[in-house]
Amino acid sequence: MSEVNKDAVDAIIDQWAAVRPDLETAPMALFGRIFRIDRAMGDAMERAYARYGLTRGEFDVVGTLRRSGEPYTLSPRQLSATLMLTSGGMTGRLDKLEKAGLLCRKPDPHDRRGLQVTITDRGLALVDEAVAAGLEVQRAALSGLDEEETALLTGLLRKLLAGI
Repeated sequence: MSEVNKDAVDAIIDQWAAVRPDLETAPMALFGRIFRIDRAMGDAMERAYARYGLTRGEFDVVGTLRRSGEPYTLSPRQLSATLMLTSGGMTGRLDKLEKAGLLCRKPDPHDRRGLQVTITDRGLALVDEAVAAGLEVQRAALSGLDEEETALLTGLLRKLLAGI
């Protein structure tokens, strides 16, 4: 792997080492970088999706409907569970997306009290463009890694996530 210059996280680790040399700061170094990557990529993804009139949260809703496959329909409860949102948070997103013509809600034919949320043709076309734009941002962020490094990092992060 190529040598990379010291970064802001290294400066934080050095400061802790100066005042608390007894601390083992390797976890802080790792998670500090993960948190900074999350923030930077979150901001970059917001900008990518904004070109399509979507926030990241709104993209998550239409993206979840899109990747669910035909007929691109889920219940609000299924969406909330997948996106780890409260029903109130989901309702707000659904209201905005429905008003924009990207999805529609209709009664569930199998449950008189339930609803079904379906992506519209307009929403389908928009999310297909937005997902490609988001992937391009992610691809650019990974451009400093080769294929083997990307696969290694993916595997290590999968292992870390499974242990949490």
